[in-house]
Amino acid sequence: MILISLEVCTLASGSSGNAIYIGSKNNKILVDAGLSGKRINNKLKEINLNVNELDAILITHEHNDHIQGAGVLSRRCDLPIYASKGTWEEAESKLGNIADKNKFIIDTNGFDIGDCYINPFNISHDAKEPVGYAITSEKAKVAIATDMGEITQEVKSQIIDSDLVVLESNHDLEMLKIGPYPWSLKKRVMGVKGHLSNDDAGAAVVELAQNAVSRILLAHLSKDNNVPELAYLTIKNMLIDAGIKLDKDIKLGFALQDKVSPLYQVG
Repeated sequence: MILISLEVCTLASGSSGNAIYIGSKNNKILVDAGLSGKRINNKLKEINLNVNELDAILITHEHNDHIQGAGVLSRRCDLPIYASKGTWEEAESKLGNIADKNKFIIDTNGFDIGDCYINPFNISHDAKEPVGYAITSEKAKVAIATDMGEITQEVKSQIIDSDLVVLESNHDLEMLKIGPYPWSLKKRVMGVKGHLSNDDAGAAVVELAQNAVSRILLAHLSKDNNVPELAYLTIKNMLIDAGIKLDKDIKLGFALQDKVSPLYQVG
């Protein structure tokens, strides 16, 4: 019998809204709530869950595509919200009235939610105090590393021993350069506080594969400056060049904007 320690499902990933479900044996957590409460509930129903079963919401940063439904869900379901001090300062007025008992200010010290150990880590993005999350239950570990312009040593140290990593692969650099964005926005996306390119993601996937990470979900793909097939091909070629066998040494999947991912079993 296979014992599963964590399950993971991306409900939505991209500039129109982000939400990731992570469940352990005893707890159910939402990382970001960047869709309406109703849409999040409808997406959870696709994996036979609903918002009333959630135990907590973890917020990565204050941009609206990560917090849109968080306030509503907290009030409706009496859910605690965990976010950094900087994120709370920027997001609180957008979230609306949150009960004091449901406001949790976090730093990079780890904490428990039931049988899940949550380890926040700093990321480089144009937000007040953004974080990624590494979540461990029993012997399984899942890391969320999106919305960042570079992969720092701190990020690497937090995700390198994960079983599954949700990793940003936002744009193809050439598509971005010739695409419709104004130059100021292109510079922001390409900057160290912007978003990871397919090449950036590929370099990280190679290193993760070399450290026995077995599954990557490519996330936050731009609808204007990327396509899943191009992201996949770019990273596949980088893996081949490194002598790593795709689907044998490591598996790639996608976290898409408009589709709920499969429910991945980890552990």
